[in-house]
Amino acid sequence: MRSSYLLLAGVIAAPATAGTVTVTIPRLPVAEYHRPYVAIWLEPAGGGAARTLAVWYDVKKGGKEPGTKWLSDMRAWWRKGGRSLALPANGISGATRAPGQYSVALPSDLRSGAYVLNVEAARETGGRELVTVPLTVPNGTARATGKTELGAVTLAAR
Repeated sequence: MRSSYLLLAGVIAAPATAGTVTVTIPRLPVAEYHRPYVAIWLEPAGGGAARTLAVWYDVKKGGKEPGTKWLSDMRAWWRKGGRSLALPANGISGATRAPGQYSVALPSDLRSGAYVLNVEAARETGGRELVTVPLTVPNGTARATGKTELGAVTLAAR
């Protein structure tokens, strides 16, 4: 009885989400590999304010050239609101990621409607890529694939 109560309490305490974004960072066959900076954000399809869901950069780099210095290389995100974001931002800032698949929760307070999910990556001595995916909340699913810096980007909205 006690163990089932604890399990139920954990389920109730879990944060609700409107869905999940899965981003794949591919391993590139290059001599000097650097992990990419990545920004993930949502915009209403008809236009409006952008909402940053995640930004992965060199959070530990300090000194004369802090890790935030190269965030402007993610040009689309930077113009849509990155430059005005105070970093590190609680809940969205994180370190760069190694090649692999990573999930980011869509906000639980996301209203029904049409959105565009944007995933942008920029890599030192590498390229820059922006992948956009249309999304309808609720119950939307979508998928797009990058060509170089990003792999598959999948969405599952509840």
